[in-house]
Amino acid sequence: MSTARQFDLIGVDSVITDGKATYRIKHVMSASSVLAVDMVTDKLTRLQIDAVRLAPPVEGVAADDGQGDDADRDLEAFEPKEIEAARRRLQAIRPLLEMPRRGVKEVAAVAKATGISQASLYRWLRDYERSQCLSALVPGRRGRKPGATRLSEPVELIVQSAIEDLYLKRQRHRPVEVIEAVRARCRLARVEPPHDNTVRKRIAQIHPATRLRRRGKKDEADNRYSPIRGQFPGADTPLAVVQIDHTPLGVEVVDEAFRQTLGRPWITLAIDVYSRMVAGIYLTMEAPSATSVALCLVQAMTPKREYLAGLGITGEWPLWGKPAKIHTDNGKEFRGHVLRRACEEYGIDLNLRPVKKPHYGGHIERLIGTVDWRTHRLPGTTFSNPRDRRGYDSAKESAMTLREVEAHLVDFIVNQYHQRVHSALSMSPLRKWERGLAGDDDNPGTSLIPVPHDPKRLLLDFLPFYERTIQRYGIQIDEITYYDPILDRYIGSTDSEDPKHKRKFIVRRDPRNVSHVYFFDPTDRSYYSIPYRNVTHPAVSEWELREARLTLKAQGRQDVDEVLIFEAIERQRQRVADAVHKTKLARRKAQRNPQTNPPPLRPAADGVSRADAARAQQPATGAPSPGRPPADAPGDDLFGGPVEPFGGITLS
Repeated sequence: MSTARQFDLIGVDSVITDGKATYRIKHVMSASSVLAVDMVTDKLTRLQIDAVRLAPPVEGVAADDGQGDDADRDLEAFEPKEIEAARRRLQAIRPLLEMPRRGVKEVAAVAKATGISQASLYRWLRDYERSQCLSALVPGRRGRKPGATRLSEPVELIVQSAIEDLYLKRQRHRPVEVIEAVRARCRLARVEPPHDNTVRKRIAQIHPATRLRRRGKKDEADNRYSPIRGQFPGADTPLAVVQIDHTPLGVEVVDEAFRQTLGRPWITLAIDVYSRMVAGIYLTMEAPSATSVALCLVQAMTPKREYLAGLGITGEWPLWGKPAKIHTDNGKEFRGHVLRRACEEYGIDLNLRPVKKPHYGGHIERLIGTVDWRTHRLPGTTFSNPRDRRGYDSAKESAMTLREVEAHLVDFIVNQYHQRVHSALSMSPLRKWERGLAGDDDNPGTSLIPVPHDPKRLLLDFLPFYERTIQRYGIQIDEITYYDPILDRYIGSTDSEDPKHKRKFIVRRDPRNVSHVYFFDPTDRSYYSIPYRNVTHPAVSEWELREARLTLKAQGRQDVDEVLIFEAIERQRQRVADAVHKTKLARRKAQRNPQTNPPPLRPAADGVSRADAARAQQPATGAPSPGRPPADAPGDDLFGGPVEPFGGITLS
């Protein structure tokens, strides 16, 4: 599924399908339902928006999306210059996008002001409005050329260290001094130094505000580059601004097996500032991470009917869609490259909260306080004040599992918080949300919110990625080898522009379960689930894998390999099993075992055998292999069907 079609608009006359029949929308009934006519029987039917999707193009008719092959490329496959070109195009058409009505005169005026032809402006407008994604404006299909213009890792580190040590200091060394330092360090490292202009380009890439602040001119940087803001800006429509943050909950939870205390869980929450509706929620025993952020955001953008059913909760949570802006604090989990690039691809503006301006996070802070207050009613509460906890043993009194606490909080959010009048709105968050969509006398409303076509691809775009070559044994990440016959055609592949370098491919991995990785096949532009080469290995989390490697390193083992790692993991698990009745820490470690606590997202295409995959082995033709559907193919879509498309992300 192309990222560029994730959030196509659905409205009157749109052709949709529920997986069984094809309909044309006649009337919009509400924010979550439409009246549509069956295109075969002409019968008028009421349908739920989160149970349908746009129908695919008619067979034999090409879908003109204006992008060629770029629509289905992985986000990380674009070169920085391609992304920059797309940004320039978006900047050129932005005045036209912001016009409620535009005609030939308006386009001609922009063409004259920018020096861009009207035909180009019309084409860019068509491409962007169809997809609402930045990658729709990437010019042509050039692909990234790994190694062609990139420095080797040692040289890159030398250049960056010289810039950090000399240029970005209050002494304000000149670029020529940085170049001299790079040459000297390369001589010591016995590597070829880069061209002087390469170092100058690296310096030029530093943001002006960063340059000024790091070189002792913070006031000048603030005056020139910090925006002047009054009240919270921009939150005047649904999903215009979404805030997200974490906190440890004020309640101790117990494990599923023995009902013994595990400690306090962490909760990640997202809120729509306009309506105060909770957009997403994620609970875990792990400290906040990029994975927590990704899972909360993906849940916020997808319908939640199946999630509620999985928790056994009745009620509606009619919030989904792409936020325009996301506001976060400055935690490292919000500053990662993967999150920023994924947000940029989907046209989401990721903003870090200004330092020393707490009102920018006031809405999420109040929501967290409300949700945390709710946990103080549960057995095992830690109370909001240590003095209130005197004489109460939270660990001893704890009785609810993580799943039970999650169900309790979601029930509260859906059936109480969303329904009751909010003091700042003078109406309930749900009523405010519906009014923001349907409109009233003061504003026209935003109409229906587009539903993502492929939530699985959406999640993959937010997961960590690696660049790897394909060897005869498969793919290796952290000494763990993965293999499937689908990789065979790429063994020994070299870069088309520089045959001396091996071709690198995009591989993504879910940290909660590393027994599979997701390989992005550039030929048919789909993800494939690639299992361990040794399928007898147990499923493990990235946390277990990291701890095993650290343990082996502490033991002085220099020849760490896959066998030693899994032996160490088995020893760790055995010790945890022996101690599970004795210590809280051991029980927390047991919770990280994906065999006893599987992550919500099952591996894509894991129901297809290797024999099926072998039969799928075909020459690179550009079409999906017939025997093994890709991870986002409808036949193996864990979100497939009229309701299931968005039900696979059940967070636990």
